[in-house]
Amino acid sequence: MADTAKPLLIKRYASRRLYNTETSDYVTLEDIAGFIRAGREVQIVDLKSGDDLTRQYLLQIVAEHESKGDTVLPTNVLTDLVRSYTTNIQSVVPQFLSASFEMLRDGQHKVIENLGTIPNPLTAMPGFDMMRKQQEAFMKTMMGGVPGWGGSGPASEEPQTPQAVADELAEIKKQFAELQKKLSKL
Repeated sequence: MADTAKPLLIKRYASRRLYNTETSDYVTLEDIAGFIRAGREVQIVDLKSGDDLTRQYLLQIVAEHESKGDTVLPTNVLTDLVRSYTTNIQSVVPQFLSASFEMLRDGQHKVIENLGTIPNPLTAMPGFDMMRKQQEAFMKTMMGGVPGWGGSGPASEEPQTPQAVADELAEIKKQFAELQKKLSKL
């Protein structure tokens, strides 16, 4: 049985073929994407030089999904990423993106854990307010030029009826399910 705690080692041969060292067979980029979607970490190394090629191949997987029409990142985010490589903030962007995705994963796990145990899991989740503020700041930064994105909260501060809260929760669950589908494609 494979040890899923350590990364799956994939070796790239001179012919550019990718070799799964656990199963002793050749794999494709789509196979590697499947391992990652299943929760497995991968490490891709060049057989001859020993260079770590993981980042290069992960970017290639994202690029292939983009070329098939699967929008992974909005154009303005891609533009900002390219722009960050030509400015002094390039060292901030990777940490910011990493922290944002980590926060998204943590929030997703907490929401799933709390869905059946409390009436409104989002507002009772520990750290929800801080996470909401950070996500708002992130979305304002990343979605600044997208039409229809205001980045602000509800228009009124009036208390909601129980039915309105239930409807809102149902909508959030629907959006959450859609988000999970998109994340599983990544």
